[in-house]
Amino acid sequence: MSDRDLSSASDIPQGNWVDRWLPASWRPYARLARLDRPIGTWLLYLPCLWGLGLGWQAIGTPMSTDPLLDMLRLVALFTLGAVVMRGAGCTVNDLWDRDLDKQVARTADRPIASGAVSPFAALVFLAVQLSIGLAILLQLNKPSWAIGTAVLVLVFLYPAAKRVTDWPQAVLGLTFNWGALLGFAAVTETISTASLLAYAAGFFWTLGYDTIYAHQDKEDDAIVGVRSSALALGEKTKPALAAFFGVTVALLAASFWTAGLGPLAYAGLALTGLHFVRQIRATDLNDPHACLRTFKSNRDAGLLVALAIVLG
Repeated sequence: MSDRDLSSASDIPQGNWVDRWLPASWRPYARLARLDRPIGTWLLYLPCLWGLGLGWQAIGTPMSTDPLLDMLRLVALFTLGAVVMRGAGCTVNDLWDRDLDKQVARTADRPIASGAVSPFAALVFLAVQLSIGLAILLQLNKPSWAIGTAVLVLVFLYPAAKRVTDWPQAVLGLTFNWGALLGFAAVTETISTASLLAYAAGFFWTLGYDTIYAHQDKEDDAIVGVRSSALALGEKTKPALAAFFGVTVALLAASFWTAGLGPLAYAGLALTGLHFVRQIRATDLNDPHACLRTFKSNRDAGLLVALAIVLG
């Protein structure tokens, strides 16, 4: 284990709304689902917005006599779904990693690793989360059912990836951007080239931001044998980030062009590109706090993409 102070290195915030508002018995489960750290939910949710936006552009006409209500209904369903399924993914991850988490300073206080939640209780909690996710999925059209169910394979495989490949970030990219396909299908009942390009763009975006995130743990990961793109790339990380984010912008531009979006979409995309340039230039990859700040700033990058689609 790193010689960093364990209490200062923990990624669990203290004294926030979880401590102030929730009963003591609920707090470990809220933390297990990462309800107190919404950045992961944002990063799962934003590609859903991309897919929804591209879907409404594709149909060109209202889905019913009240398109605003249609839009708000789907946005609400995907918002709740992102919260629930991100929590389920974290529960799966922490069940897989409970022994490794005990050895890493940033994760040793997580509920399962610390013993605050037993593995059996975590499995029951996971079943509840997946049941809620299924109930939300069933509110969508039938093609969405198959697409939404298929991603569960990736959700359960991701925790194993860090044990067998230097690129678990790639599996995360495939998982976290599934919403670009699901959101599009929820509107159009199909998948298009534009949505596939947006999904591919999200994949490379995730390679970038999660490589930055992985630099927080590179010392401990090297000791306990966890593999990551941060360790694989080492000093070549920043050129790789430039490539990942560059491909992201190029694929999004191709998606916008295929979808027939207007000039304002490309203006928004240019702002996203500038945001990526700032991330690469400003981040000290040897400073865990700087890496976390940059990682969190990708919420704004994803919102800029969503805004670009709306403006287009």
